[in-house]
Order: sequence, then C-alpha cells, then structure tokens
Amino acid sequence: MAESTTSASLRVFASPSRYVQGRGALADLGHRVAPLGSRPLVLTDDIVRELAEPTLEASFKDADLPLSFERFTGTPSRNEIRRVAEVITKQGHDVVIGMGGGAAIDTAKAAGDDAGAAWVSAATVASTDAPTSALSVIYTESGAFESYRFYDRNPALVVVDTQMVADAPVRFLSAGVGDALATWIEARAVREADRPTMVGGRPTRAGTALARLSWDILWESALPALRAVQENLVTPDVEAVVEANTLLSGLGFESGGLAAAHAIHDGLTAVDETHHLAHGEKVNIGSLTQLVLEDAPTDEIEEFAEFTARVGLPTTLTEAGLADAGDAVLGTVVEAAMASQETIHNLPFTPSRRDVRDALRAVEAIGRQGRIRAGLGAPQPPERH
Repeated sequence: MAESTTSASLRVFASPSRYVQGRGALADLGHRVAPLGSRPLVLTDDIVRELAEPTLEASFKDADLPLSFERFTGTPSRNEIRRVAEVITKQGHDVVIGMGGGAAIDTAKAAGDDAGAAWVSAATVASTDAPTSALSVIYTESGAFESYRFYDRNPALVVVDTQMVADAPVRFLSAGVGDALATWIEARAVREADRPTMVGGRPTRAGTALARLSWDILWESALPALRAVQENLVTPDVEAVVEANTLLSGLGFESGGLAAAHAIHDGLTAVDETHHLAHGEKVNIGSLTQLVLEDAPTDEIEEFAEFTARVGLPTTLTEAGLADAGDAVLGTVVEAAMASQETIHNLPFTPSRRDVRDALRAVEAIGRQGRIRAGLGAPQPPERH
C-alpha cells in the first residue's frame, strides 16, 4: 500500500464497525442491516443462495426490508466488480452484502465502493480472513493475482454463522487455518522490520498481539474443531477457530502486516498448475517458504510442517501441482512473488530471487518429512481433469 510522508511515521489500527458470530447469526441479519440502508442487495453464488435464502427471507421480512439477490460468478475480477457496481447503481441499492467466502465478499466491497453503497460481510465459511478488512484481492479472469485494492473504511458489519461454517466442507475451515497461521509468521517479521502494514502505517502492538492470539488458538483448537466440523457440529473449539480465522487473523494481518507467505501465494497464482488450491492452501506453502528464508529453527519448521499436514493443508510442491516444475515455472512464481509492490519486501532482510527459488524447492523435502511424522504417507499430486 502506498504511504504518505505522514503515515509512514504513524501506527494505525483498523477494524469493522461491528462483528457478530455464532450459530444462527444469519437469522438476525435483517435487523442488523436495517440501520445501514433500506434497499440491500445480497451478492452470492447459487449454492450459498439455496442454503441461505429461506433464513434470509424470514429475517428480512421481520426487519421490513426487501430481499434482492445478485449472482456472483466466482472471481473478484475487474469485470465482475464493474458489473456488480452497475447492478447496484441501476437498481438503487444502498447497501451490498457479500455472502459466502472471501471472493464474494471482496467483490461486494469493491462494487459497493464504486457504487457509493455501504458494504456488509456475511461469511458462511471461515476459509479466509477477508471479511473484516478494508481491502479486496483482485484477480485476473484466469485466477492469477493482480493487485490489492484498498478502501478508506472497513465493512460496516461482519456476520459469521457458525452453523453454516460447520455444515460446509471441512476443507474450507482447513484452508482458513492455513491463511490464519501465516498471520503471526508475517506479523512478527513486519514488527522486526518495522515495515508498513496493509492500512498504511507501522504495525500496532494490538495488531501484532491479535496475530499471535490467532496463532495460539489454532494450535490449541484447530484439530478438534476440524473433527467436529466433519460431523457438522458447532463446539467451543469450532467457535474459537472461526474467530481466529476470521476476526483475529483479519485484524492481525491488516494492522500487523503481511510479508513473504502471502507474496508466495500471489506468485503461485501466476501458474496454472496451482489453481486447484484454495487461498489458504497456497498461503501454507508460502508460510513454509518464509520460515526457510528466515532460517527459522529446524524444530519450529518441522513442527509447523507436521501440524499443518495434520490440519489437511498441502506442505509440498507435489500437492501444489509443481512436483516436476522446472526452473522456468518456479521462475514465474518467484518473479510474481518479488514484484516491486509485493509484501515480501516487508521482511527484515532482502532475499534474492535465487534465495526464494531455493527456499521453495526446500519445502518439498520438509513437507514430505512432516507428512511422514503425521502418519500421512507420501504426498499425492492433484488429479487432472
């Protein structure tokens, strides 16, 4: 994010106006949206709409609000944002609700900003920390990272229904753990370097502390939470992990800062081989790469590889579809990860392209050993369709 001369010396903390989490939280969405506008638009995909529509119909009727849906096509691209903004403007909506995962939510933020409408995040999965932030991740139509887009405010409201999280495929929650674990790894690097965060100032102690709290909760509760979600159960561990993935990681990455893990994610999106991976799954490869680059203690790296393998996250290039990747493919990843605007430059040292490529290659052996210690066997390449 670009800094002004003044903001470069300031510490900044950002957050949504209101955060609501719990079983059945969507049933109260109408009453919570009513103070924000009288003509809301719900942006979501067909699957989430089918699951949520009966609840929203009752909720919005009780709040005396009209209920309108717009179909989200799946990618937060410039074209999709432009299209949704035109719908908001033409139909006179004054608040847009991004419902589902991070892609729909990021699109709603951008379209709402373009159309001058308030925006709300209604998360039905806990797969990323996007819902609370004042930024969107913009992708090309083919799914490659293009840029971050920043706003002068965070969502007016964030609602997370933990029963819907528990009813979703467990892979979504696992991916959210991967995204959130990176938050502390990156925030501590940014703190050491005293580099700018995603809100344009230096990291606050609060942002860094929340990143660490998210990390601590996940090491304690991620595995039991994932077991509970396999049975569609909402337990205290599930509630804790949803909060860690969504609220704590969201506040932590935005006001604590990003470094190499997310830059590596962005690089991985530049090659077609990795497009089967979710955001947090690519981020986990990035976290391991950052730990190697930092020359973190061997025990720390090995423990992280084993734990994240148990969580169900990819820890090897094989799982990422890069088992046989040559220098040209990895060079494309590295080139994108080290672009001038990328967050890898927030590290307290300056790695070379060779350093980053070698760290990526080192992940394969580290991840394989982590899987063996976790009793999971050799990694399997993705199926090609």
